[in-house]
Amino acid sequence: MLSSILDNDFYKFTMQQGVIRLFPYARARYRFINRGRHSFPPGFADALRKAVDDMASLQLTRKEKHFLQLTCPYLDPVYLDFLEGYRYNPEEVHISQDGDQLEVGVEGLWYRAILWEVPVMSLICELFYTLGHAERISNEAIIENTRQKIERYRHLGVTVADFGTRRRYSYKVHKLVVEALKEFGTGSFIGTSNVHLAMMFQTKPIGTHAHEWFMFHAARFGFKMSNATGLQNWVDVYRGDLGIALSDTYTTDVFLSQFDKMYSKLFDGVRHDSGDPLAFADKVIRHYRKMGIDPLSKTIIFSDGLNVEKVARIAEHCRGRIGMSFGIGTSLTNDAGPEAMNIVIKMTATSPHNGEWTEVVKLSDEPGKYTGSGEMIRQAKLVLGIDDAQNA
Repeated sequence: MLSSILDNDFYKFTMQQGVIRLFPYARARYRFINRGRHSFPPGFADALRKAVDDMASLQLTRKEKHFLQLTCPYLDPVYLDFLEGYRYNPEEVHISQDGDQLEVGVEGLWYRAILWEVPVMSLICELFYTLGHAERISNEAIIENTRQKIERYRHLGVTVADFGTRRRYSYKVHKLVVEALKEFGTGSFIGTSNVHLAMMFQTKPIGTHAHEWFMFHAARFGFKMSNATGLQNWVDVYRGDLGIALSDTYTTDVFLSQFDKMYSKLFDGVRHDSGDPLAFADKVIRHYRKMGIDPLSKTIIFSDGLNVEKVARIAEHCRGRIGMSFGIGTSLTNDAGPEAMNIVIKMTATSPHNGEWTEVVKLSDEPGKYTGSGEMIRQAKLVLGIDDAQNA
């Protein structure tokens, strides 16, 4: 069901290069989380197993490698040679089904296992609708809906990117959406997180890093050092490129306390992914002013559950105060009729030195998005001094 190894989010490849360079012996575990409590039909695990097994045949083509060389000069030749030889190993993915509940886990060397999350999620979504015989709206309706949305974003005077790979309705719908964004989005549409579609439609692949980058650093260096070491290692690998920092792995307040003047100047901006976006913007603006930095010289990338109405509210709040752009996901690629799925796959543990396993957690600005065991979450909050009521 996947036609390209690049049918994945860009930040998976950028993180993979960092992991290969800095942590080649680290191992990782990931687990599927069914936030929406969806019921899966009989035989779903078998269908997913076959789709995952088929991914073993994917490989980077010469044309794809050439695209990355031209478009992403910060991906070095050694990494691109590695990616050319990379093959998915389906044995790293464990799939089972108990009644209508699905279990999916991934385990392997981190630099290998890191690529599974996004395509497996997209396969789960597409198979869910296919095996459930869900009926979607027509191709023409999808294109028209997308045209109307991008024209409204352009009217708002904002730039947007497609961030919808993980929970898309299907590959075909995703392709129609990006094609329509490219055709009708001049002046507003700036790129996509999906590298395969970025190449297909000659637009920019967009992304930097995800929560797992900082979750690993917490396991390796401790909760108090996770943000600082994660940022420093990113700078060491990319030397000023890919300068948007994800801020909410251990709450924005904790992040900003370690986002000192050096990092505030080095990074182009931050990404918002949980909690109240307006309160977040106010915090970030105050932080930059405290550092003696003009907030208008920096950018916030908003990426949390966005639609036109939410973007309009954020844009009105931020305009003239700080730079902004928007990563739109499910409301673009899974607005095809049936209800969108609410699922994630998250890192659950890591073995930084190829030895003992350490649990990892994520403490977003929205407690409902916490991941990890209750005991490890309690320890992290205690070490970092996080109070849910105060953070809210």
